[in-house]
Amino acid sequence: MAEKDKNFSRRDFLKTSGIATGALIGGGIIGGLIGANTNKQDTAKDTSDSSGGSKEVSSTSLRGLTFFKTMADFEILSQATERIFPEDDLGPGAIGLGVPYFIDGQLAGSYGENSKEYMQAPFAEGEPTQGYQSRLKRNEIFMQGIRAMQKEADSRFKASFVDLEGEQMDEILTAFQENEIKLRGVESQLFFRLLRLATLEGAYADPIYGGNENMDAWRMKGFPGHQMAYIKDIESEDFVEIEPKSLGMKH
Repeated sequence: MAEKDKNFSRRDFLKTSGIATGALIGGGIIGGLIGANTNKQDTAKDTSDSSGGSKEVSSTSLRGLTFFKTMADFEILSQATERIFPEDDLGPGAIGLGVPYFIDGQLAGSYGENSKEYMQAPFAEGEPTQGYQSRLKRNEIFMQGIRAMQKEADSRFKASFVDLEGEQMDEILTAFQENEIKLRGVESQLFFRLLRLATLEGAYADPIYGGNENMDAWRMKGFPGHQMAYIKDIESEDFVEIEPKSLGMKH
């Protein structure tokens, strides 16, 4: 199998869980952000994995964490998001785009705290079409899911999740997507859906929210970002490539 085909099969990983990347190209935001940190991410480093490839490791030398208390938990999140949105010949993956930092900020804010939602009893599993039904806050679900990923890695492969080969990580993530993992107060399938949605939001949201580093995800899609006007180009009969602009940039 060609390397390009291999990367695309990973990028399409578990695409049946409900949302296409194109739906997020406009830079929608999953929730309010407390303590947003828009500093540039330090250059990530690579470490070789046992399959002979390389595994990107996130760095916090220039970017602080607002929700996660340990780098161990943050690195599990980072590697999981990279499997969902991997780097390939088209551009960076989740880690290179700063997605883990986006999720970290979201979990520290109103999205993670469910502060704008009704969270009183009674609680019931309900139907999938009824949406969020857990008594747990999203940041509690994420933490439980991350710890469960590590537990599964230890149980199945006698190793840390971040040290697994890509296919082994995919096996564990697939088990969550198929609702095969037992979690407290929430189905593992819901955790996977939240993780996948947050990964895509972090990749395509405006960079002012902590992800989409250097607007590279927009460049991969050819999305112009937030332009003041298109009056100079709208009459053109030729395709016009437009350098994307963030809300945080001067127009």
